[in-house]
Amino acid sequence: MRQWKLYDSPGDHKIHTSFTPSLGGVAVFVGALFALLISLSLKNWMDSKYFFISIALMFFIGLRDDVLALTPKQKLYSQFLPVFLLVFLNQVTLNSSYGLIDLPFIPQWIIWVISVLTLVILTNAYNLIDGLDGLAGSIGIICLTFFGLWFHSVGEETLSLISMTFAGPLVAFLFFNWQPSKIFMGDTGALMIGFLLSFMVIRFINLNYDLPIDHPAKFQASISTAVAVVIIPVFDTLRVIILRMRKMQSPFKADKNHLHHQFLNLGFSHSKAVLFIAAINLIFIMLAWLLRSQSDRLILPLIIFICIIINFVLKRTQAARAN
Repeated sequence: MRQWKLYDSPGDHKIHTSFTPSLGGVAVFVGALFALLISLSLKNWMDSKYFFISIALMFFIGLRDDVLALTPKQKLYSQFLPVFLLVFLNQVTLNSSYGLIDLPFIPQWIIWVISVLTLVILTNAYNLIDGLDGLAGSIGIICLTFFGLWFHSVGEETLSLISMTFAGPLVAFLFFNWQPSKIFMGDTGALMIGFLLSFMVIRFINLNYDLPIDHPAKFQASISTAVAVVIIPVFDTLRVIILRMRKMQSPFKADKNHLHHQFLNLGFSHSKAVLFIAAINLIFIMLAWLLRSQSDRLILPLIIFICIIINFVLKRTQAARAN
């Protein structure tokens, strides 16, 4: 019993200063599962059986890590099982370049590799932003609400319902996870929601790309719009990996270089930092909507440029504050 880790302890790179329960993801999963049981038909469950099996596996991987800690390699390698189920049995794959570049043909093995990496990287990217009270929950609500509304607008009611039924428990969870936090999401929730978002990203890209050109919900830039929706975990993860590699450190080494650490260094409170980062996420989504008639070749460089500007402003502001 002593080796069970039912709470998150302070220290090292962590911000919190007290022992806090870390199984909030269990409540989110149970709440969403109950809602889906009473709202989805048996046919819906059977049609999406590989997705539900996969997300249940990811839930138990996170739960195992929260209760009896896994090593980073064990946690990473175990994620390939639910990912493989989605890619090879449910055919959740990125099937083309979606107009970003002109490729006449992509070998099947490259499609599988890119799809597996996309699911694994996005899952863990979301897990990495779970370092500030209310941050992962807020970003999860924003992203899942967007996907829920968009899938509803294109007639994909099952995907819309799944998105909204996970966003709902996150709202309730946020009341207890807001500073000062009474409970954390833990890897149970972070891996599960990150995996759900990565699944929704791929489904969004494929469905949006196949929409008629005159459909009111059509985004011309499928890839860039998906990136804009999940911009905070994507931007934050790429940023810290680049910083660590520049210092000749392992990209998996924990530190205090995450986006939320930068806002705290500027004197923001936990709550204000979360609200500011959530506002950035909303601005990127609004930008994608306003530029929905433009292609990936315009919007993706624009997103990268804005992220570089944000990083530059944060560095300069911190340097000025230090001086």
